[in-house]
Amino acid sequence: MTDWTEKYRPTTLSEVRGNNKARDQLEEWAESWDEHRKSVIVHGSPGVGKTSAAHALAEDMGWPVMELNASDSRGADVIERVAGEASKSGTLTAGGAGRRLVILDEADNFHGNADYGGSREVTRVVKDANQPIVLVANEFYDMSQSLRNACETIEFRDVSKRSIVPVLRDICRREGVEFEEDALEKIAEATSGDLRSAVNDLQAVAEETERLTVEDVVTGQRDTTEGIFDFLDALIKEEDAEGALRASYDVDETPDDLLNWIEDNVPKDYAGAELADAYEFLSNADRWLGRVRATQDYSFWRYATDNMTAGVAASRRGDKGGWTRYGPPSYWSKLGRTKGTRNTRDSIAERIAEREGASVATARREILPFLSAMTHHCKNRDLTVRMAATYDLDESEVSFVTGSGKTTNKVQSIVEDAEERKAEEAVEHSGNAFFEAERSSESDGHEPTPDDNSDDQQTLMAADADADSASDPAAADDESSADEPDDDQSGLSDFM
Repeated sequence: MTDWTEKYRPTTLSEVRGNNKARDQLEEWAESWDEHRKSVIVHGSPGVGKTSAAHALAEDMGWPVMELNASDSRGADVIERVAGEASKSGTLTAGGAGRRLVILDEADNFHGNADYGGSREVTRVVKDANQPIVLVANEFYDMSQSLRNACETIEFRDVSKRSIVPVLRDICRREGVEFEEDALEKIAEATSGDLRSAVNDLQAVAEETERLTVEDVVTGQRDTTEGIFDFLDALIKEEDAEGALRASYDVDETPDDLLNWIEDNVPKDYAGAELADAYEFLSNADRWLGRVRATQDYSFWRYATDNMTAGVAASRRGDKGGWTRYGPPSYWSKLGRTKGTRNTRDSIAERIAEREGASVATARREILPFLSAMTHHCKNRDLTVRMAATYDLDESEVSFVTGSGKTTNKVQSIVEDAEERKAEEAVEHSGNAFFEAERSSESDGHEPTPDDNSDDQQTLMAADADADSASDPAAADDESSADEPDDDQSGLSDFM
């Protein structure tokens, strides 16, 4: 049987359901593309019609489509093909005005390739594109800030129940499926705004019955997935190795999330040697997941799943009875608490990486700690000012690197001096003939003095920076005051 999601995919924007405002914004973006020439990021939950809307737009505009998927190909291949299509000018084989539409699906997956330059290259491509590009993403904030800033953004929201039911009703009539209205409403409620899943669920149930009823829908839903808490109970207390592995097939969790669930909850029932064995298998699973992240080869997922399910179940010694209160991973709450700190760290690392020609990982792992040690509590004030100017840091970012309170006068004055320094350097390096002539007349024939500030990075790495500050009484005052602890501290050293 033909996949109904493809068979009934919208062919025009007017057929896109549930996101009228986003649909109109996308149409306006396409019609005015020659004026702004910017790419657009279409983002929202899976199954709400983002990719379908992009294809429908191309159909309405008469544009041929070049579709690529950031997950299915290596980053370099995708970037090269996107760049090739986006750089082409209009041809006789293209659509109206020589246009073609480049659709980059799952564009948020480029954040995993950021350390290989993938995200930075995609940003460069969309800025220089000669053809309209639609980047489709589920997680908007997983994309780099520079890429988000380079594009227009349109959000597709979850499709409401009252928009899903008419679509299901129309499909049933076209397919000749008898149905109860309550059954369609039940499907729409269960899919939580995911129109694609609703159509898939409708097709799955309709294939098994002549007339669609509420009972058919409830039974079908009961057999689709197993709750995470039921799975943990089966894994830790009941199933053998093979049974635990099979039970994991019905859990709607990624291997990374599943590992966090098991790791946090297995100590509630295991102890001693069995707990040690279980953690040995979990560490093996983590190694395999690390290989997935390093190589983007998702075939390694199965080895991770084998270890975290079959291995943990095989570690059990004896029966485990009673009821256990399982809970979500503590790692998630930690991520929530440190989200702001991590965002600050990554923003600084991206700027360092772009300036120094290094990867984001190198900037985060090697350069940032080095800068933090050299500018701890702003003891070397001149060096801290130069760092803030070089990497364009604001008060919160200077506070993060140095470990100082962001509301202190010390940090505020450093940022002010850094702004003045950047303004002076902009004038000095502007190459304006008037200023050059003025300098020449003032020098009165004397040889120009080398500019001590011409190389910020060299000054940052100067070995005698601390000695200079020690010889300066004002710097000594700053150093003595810096030794006093700040109440408002969330710096790099604390985070690491």
